[in-house]
Amino acid sequence: MEEVVVIIGAGPAGLASSACLNRLDIPNVILEREDCYASLWRKKAYDRVKLHLAKQFCELPYMPYPPKLPMFVPKNDFISYLDNYASHFGINPRFHCYVESVYYDKNARRWCIVVRNNKLNTIEVYIAKFLVVATGENSEGLIPKVPGLDGFEGMYMHSSQYANGKDYIGKDVLVVGCGNSGMEIAYDLLYWGAHTSIVARSPVHVISKEIVFLGMCFLKYLPCRFVDFIATTLSKIKFGDTSKYGIQRPTEGPFYIKSKTGRSPTIDVGAVQKIKTGEIQVFPSIANIKGNEITFENGKSKQYDAIIFATGYRSTVLDWLKDGKDLFNENGMPEPRFPNHWKGGNGLYCAGFSRRGLMGISLDARKIATDIGLTWKGASK
Repeated sequence: MEEVVVIIGAGPAGLASSACLNRLDIPNVILEREDCYASLWRKKAYDRVKLHLAKQFCELPYMPYPPKLPMFVPKNDFISYLDNYASHFGINPRFHCYVESVYYDKNARRWCIVVRNNKLNTIEVYIAKFLVVATGENSEGLIPKVPGLDGFEGMYMHSSQYANGKDYIGKDVLVVGCGNSGMEIAYDLLYWGAHTSIVARSPVHVISKEIVFLGMCFLKYLPCRFVDFIATTLSKIKFGDTSKYGIQRPTEGPFYIKSKTGRSPTIDVGAVQKIKTGEIQVFPSIANIKGNEITFENGKSKQYDAIIFATGYRSTVLDWLKDGKDLFNENGMPEPRFPNHWKGGNGLYCAGFSRRGLMGISLDARKIATDIGLTWKGASK
């Protein structure tokens, strides 16, 4: 099957890329391994989750959120927004299409995409002039190697498998990771009646959603170091010295860290107060596991019924992309730095790899569509 543009991945990045191409009347097809678009949001996001930034910073191209939605959009409302987005722009991904390999045919000057259609049980080959990788940064959940984890007598999972705390009432649960997912899941578990602990493996900025909103607005007019000073000062006033409770603060500012590493500050949903009251215990990294007993690096130990690893994700691009080393490094992330991360050679692009959330996705999609439009329409004249 010969296509002008093949987009791999039907998450928000794939949808945004297709919408921008459709507006320019550039033929494209999205290949998606799951049975729906935005599967991470539909199937792997816990019930309580909301967008962590105000909705005006999370719009996909050419479609604002309905005015009636709250500033921080809940999961189900965001999924409805994506449904309306796909319908409005006439986006129809091809589902059950598992990409096995992609390589560039230098003679044909085309990308060759080998796909296993799991619904039809067939192998399909797509030929495309342009390839957009939109599988994103969060393709596969990461669980770190922990001594004794294989012998843990309780249940353990990645945070992408957690929906709510209904099954953990009265149980002792350890959440590993104090980023946004970890802190919010710990709070949710406590809400459902679990005895909750959290592992703070590294320093993290804990700030409120209001402080983040102010910071995002200030960044339009002020240097990052000034915005970081304001955000850090306000956070200290609101939360006090969190190091007393086991959560260390990084020496560099939250917005600087976000711009340089892509790591977001942790936006508090109420967990900090529960940590202060001792309802959520904080421990350092795990030293080892024996049976149900977990020993931490400070020498303390405790028995747990379950472990939830909120320890991030990895890109799986290199599992199937055989060419494109000019764009992707050994970790499956863009080699060029932002803002030049979105374009490689031979018509290869990536959307959703800037570590800048939905705002970054929107920027990528617009740039990619414009660039493809100039090349494709110029060549067809």
